[in-house]
Amino acid sequence: MSAATIVRIAGAIVEAQPMANVALYELAYVGEGRLLSEVIRVRGDTAMLQVFEDTTGLQLGEPVTPTGSPLSAQLGPGLLGGLLDGVGRPLGVIAQSSGDFVPAGVAAPTLDPARRWTFEASAKVGDAVAPGDELGIVNEQEDFVHRVLVPPGVHGTIATLASGEYTVEEPIGTLQDGTPLRLAQRWPLRIARPFARHLPPDRPFVTGQRVFDFLFPVAEGGSAAVPGGFGTGKTVIEHSLAKYSEAELVVYVGCGERGNEMAEVVQEFPKLVNPTTGRSVMSRAVLIANTSNMPVAAREASIYLGVTIAEYYRDMGYRVALMIDSISRWAEALREISSRLQEMPGEEGYPTSLSARFGTFLERAGRVAPLGAKRSPGAVTIVSAISPPGGDFSEPVTQAALRVTGALWALDAGLAHQRHFPAVDWSTSYSLYVESVADWFAKEGGPEWMTARTELSALLQRDQELREIAGLVGLSALADVDRLTIEVADLVRDVVLRQSAYDPNDFSSPPRKTYALVRRCARLFKQASAALASGGALSSLPLAEIGPALVAMRDAPAAELEARAADVDALIDRIKAPAKAAA
Repeated sequence: MSAATIVRIAGAIVEAQPMANVALYELAYVGEGRLLSEVIRVRGDTAMLQVFEDTTGLQLGEPVTPTGSPLSAQLGPGLLGGLLDGVGRPLGVIAQSSGDFVPAGVAAPTLDPARRWTFEASAKVGDAVAPGDELGIVNEQEDFVHRVLVPPGVHGTIATLASGEYTVEEPIGTLQDGTPLRLAQRWPLRIARPFARHLPPDRPFVTGQRVFDFLFPVAEGGSAAVPGGFGTGKTVIEHSLAKYSEAELVVYVGCGERGNEMAEVVQEFPKLVNPTTGRSVMSRAVLIANTSNMPVAAREASIYLGVTIAEYYRDMGYRVALMIDSISRWAEALREISSRLQEMPGEEGYPTSLSARFGTFLERAGRVAPLGAKRSPGAVTIVSAISPPGGDFSEPVTQAALRVTGALWALDAGLAHQRHFPAVDWSTSYSLYVESVADWFAKEGGPEWMTARTELSALLQRDQELREIAGLVGLSALADVDRLTIEVADLVRDVVLRQSAYDPNDFSSPPRKTYALVRRCARLFKQASAALASGGALSSLPLAEIGPALVAMRDAPAAELEARAADVDALIDRIKAPAKAAA
């Protein structure tokens, strides 16, 4: 059989013949420069391949060499703190030899092949092992245990296994059938890693941001979409989640964003300090950079690399947050590839399969019981930023996200211009996880969590209606009870929904603090409404004193929270119904 050669080139898409025996998504090297690609369509003996590198200079007739394996990730000690491109090559290593840009055809292993790791065996010779069983540990980072597990699909009895110093590819032991055991393993990017079973989404992904945890919570192992126009704070929110959320590891995918934005992430992440560990966020993070000037096909693959790495640490029993900025650029890559394949376009040229493909990807999120015995549950929570052109939420990518994600955190440009952070539009945002995580918040936050949420949500909705009326007739024309609604809603926005990333006492809000604030706002509105209903006047209520007291409570150190809360309670207790005149 003759060797395959290029017969057509269309941007990042290459056609080659004869390739009748290749498999879908099989990896191949294209051209004399051995550009990395994968098969995305086979018709007869003609295969279409998407090339993950710049195809400039590629010529017809150049060879195409299938590898017989799919695009895979190398997984093992050394991933944390790394900066990878969309197909898993370490950019730091490549930059040392090739400069600021990745030359076409350059190959470099994800993990340092020369670095030696200290392996401590926990399994013993003669043990029968199955996928997910722990062989031992490596201290990948300070205070972080990297569990070395039996790879999926491997069974047997341990013939040899020894503690010591190894590189990621040296055998640490063997099974009786001769199968070698190593610190590193490989896994195809487009196939979800197996687990024992799904667990119910009854534990929240605690973000430390009150507007998310209180109004629009996401279950651990769930998914959230964050659409917003330019300058609304999508990247800042993802920074805050990386720094203050309860995720034990963060995988950040810069998917098609501008180079200066990704450079800012690379510079800022090492400076961000996790208050729980006291160490740099970067020590528990993996960054995947695929900027807008990089090949479009690698952008499409980058999110699969991110979720594969997240699943790898999930299988060790860790809670992982996968941040994607932004999924719009991934969808644009699909659109370009689809047009090169001459597929029937959908709305605005996006492929008609956009929602299905995004939904299939989000199915890899979840809270699960990993394979293997005696391990805590692991979780992958996916937060996807969306960049709708002009902030138009009716565009196809945002609408596709609405169909498949469990929570929507819609960002509003008006709030962002008012310096309201996070700039979340509470009238548009929603969460489908509220009921499933209610018991957890009632236990860890407070018993009336859901009641307070219902009351304050209704208050904010009524406030929006009243402001439209006040815009026509004036605020002074409203009844006292309506003006009370507007004033208390102002307090809720300022005290509960707004948060300063620069305030050392308020950059993160645990559920107990959030509950303490919202319960007092709800109690204030209830007691003041009762006083007005009994004939009291709005001017007689001590709202001018309660507002600053609530702000002081919000900004108080944790040790002073109860004392500040007592001050607010004392002011609310002064609100009483007027005494009735004697007959």
